[in-house]
Amino acid sequence: MAALLRFITSARTSWIVLILAVAAAGGIFALGSGSDGDTAPPVGLPDTAESRQVDALLEELPSADTTSALLVFSGGGEELTEEQLGQITQNAMGELAEFTPEGFVPPAQVSDDGTVALVVVPLEPLPTVGEQSERAAEIRAAAATDLDGVTVYFTGAEGFEVDIAAVFEGADFTLILTTVIVVAILLLVTYRSPTLWIVPLIVVGVSDVLAGIVAARVASAVGIQLDASTTGILSVLVFGAGTNYALLLIARYRDELRSYADRRAAMRRALRGAGPAIIASGSTVALALATLLFGELSGNRALGLACAVGIVVAMIFALFVLPAALVLFGRWIFWPYIPRFGSADALSRSPWGKLGRAVARRPVVVATSGFVLLGILASGVFFVQTGLSQNDRFLQKPEAVVGQEVLAEAFSAGSTSPSVVVVPVDEADEAAAALADIDGVDSATVGEQNDDIARIDVTLSSSAETEEALATVERMRAALDDVGSGEGLVGGLDARALDVADAQARDQALVIPLILVLVFIVLVILLRGFVAPILLLLAVVASFFSAVGASWWLFQTPLFGFPAIDTNVLLFSFLFLVALGVDYSIFLVTRAQEEARTRGTTQGMIRALAATGAVITSAGILLAAVFAVLGVLPLITLTQIGIIVCIGVLIDTLLVRTVIVPALAFRTGDKFWWPRRPEATDAAAAEAGIDAFTALEVEDEENRTSRRKKTVAV
Repeated sequence: MAALLRFITSARTSWIVLILAVAAAGGIFALGSGSDGDTAPPVGLPDTAESRQVDALLEELPSADTTSALLVFSGGGEELTEEQLGQITQNAMGELAEFTPEGFVPPAQVSDDGTVALVVVPLEPLPTVGEQSERAAEIRAAAATDLDGVTVYFTGAEGFEVDIAAVFEGADFTLILTTVIVVAILLLVTYRSPTLWIVPLIVVGVSDVLAGIVAARVASAVGIQLDASTTGILSVLVFGAGTNYALLLIARYRDELRSYADRRAAMRRALRGAGPAIIASGSTVALALATLLFGELSGNRALGLACAVGIVVAMIFALFVLPAALVLFGRWIFWPYIPRFGSADALSRSPWGKLGRAVARRPVVVATSGFVLLGILASGVFFVQTGLSQNDRFLQKPEAVVGQEVLAEAFSAGSTSPSVVVVPVDEADEAAAALADIDGVDSATVGEQNDDIARIDVTLSSSAETEEALATVERMRAALDDVGSGEGLVGGLDARALDVADAQARDQALVIPLILVLVFIVLVILLRGFVAPILLLLAVVASFFSAVGASWWLFQTPLFGFPAIDTNVLLFSFLFLVALGVDYSIFLVTRAQEEARTRGTTQGMIRALAATGAVITSAGILLAAVFAVLGVLPLITLTQIGIIVCIGVLIDTLLVRTVIVPALAFRTGDKFWWPRRPEATDAAAAEAGIDAFTALEVEDEENRTSRRKKTVAV
């Protein structure tokens, strides 16, 4: 370890670290991510899901090689005139027919009130979203030819693919730019230096770009597709975690510069002190993210793999590249607040140390009050609604969503997304009759078939992806079990939404316990005890529920007005909050463990709070702000994750780590480290008259050697 630290920081070899980093970065940049450019998030269901089985069976039917677009013609609430309807028909039979495989467009369907007309345009599938977008623009123009007073909406399966891709186009650049600006401002405020913030920002920025490329390559190698939402979260996580690691290391480096005349020796000492906390923190987050690989949904697996790779890259840059870069510059990099060699330890004047002493006087009252406050914030959990329909997932509704809503108002609510049932061909009529009798079904019509299977199109009376529609799908599946051979399967948008919700519930039931077990194991290995890890986990889980509850109340305000929380938000929020929330407790408790060796548990925790209070608070505020940046992306899902994690990180930073964890440590005393017995007990420290900031402490051999070097230097 000592040899590695010298290699990273010494004058003769630190530049080698930077050259190797630049060469590796250049090679990875040249290699590229290998992405195919698709930006629309995939559904991600496993092949065993019933809706996926239906999709596979539909490939055997003649229409398998076609898709369709829905053109909705709206008179804006006014009845369409005969002239307008005639022009719609003329456009459909003329230019629109040229886009279809057979050169034919079915006649327009007109709503009962005459205000809306629907034209279904059969299309051939195209391989890329770019080609689909070009064709969509041409179809829109052809449909609107010579139409006055009529609004045309391009929707349906083709419309949603095009619009979702368009919504995400350029979103990553906006996210990264906003993140960089937020991080730069917060680093500038934190360091109050016009120069220092540039170094960590460049290092973290390069690590973010590399993480995206490496993650895409690793994912491609194992057959996982990354979409724009995944890469967006990856960038936020790498920037947030990487900057946190940089803040922790630079804060320790600043402290050590007061004790060492040689800045390279100070960096070695800083790495020795902060390195284990960074490694433990990064390992905790990476392992927690890796638990998503056990999930059923490919979207969950993609996020877990990409973000785990990103955290490892961020950790490597924080431990190797950042120290080598910082030691290239003298102390002047901290200007105007330059840490002078031999200057007084400022910890005794830290407000965080004073807070620690105040908490130590009444730890039971403080801990109880803290948990009561968490309980009040968590009250919203009892009212949380989950599950967003496809139309509710966008902050700004694209054309396809608006078209679906216009269609749903004019026709049967379920006509915009009929369910698709596949049954053995000889059971088609019986199945259609059984389905038509089910509560919530408007109609069931037998469609195309081959020698083995038949397709039944089922129109529901409920709007797509509502609780009523999902309940109807469940009734349909139960009814088909009693028809003929019981081999009938239900697919379509509502069935897919139901399958996604069920798969997400199974993923949560599996992944959440795995996260807790892995985080607990890492804490046990790091702290070599059981009591502290249990208390830390309890505190961070309580903060998660308080974050969800507080966020739900916020979501119900007119500012947001979200009808529900999306199905995957709770799992991702739990993952990020538990893993990242434990980070701050790790930073605090590892420093307390170090200080307790000579000061005892109570005084060690007070000094640890004084030493880490400012940097952890800065790191927490920065991470919260970075996750809030997810709100610039167009999906409500990402906005909800960003808000919940933002609130949770602030709770962890300002309440859990600041008062609850220290109060629990003060209350348990030396048992906080059980079964390990601390080298200096509280009783021994009290008897020796040692407090958190006394100069009378037992120093190890390294510190004595350092002091002799200081004397020679003076």
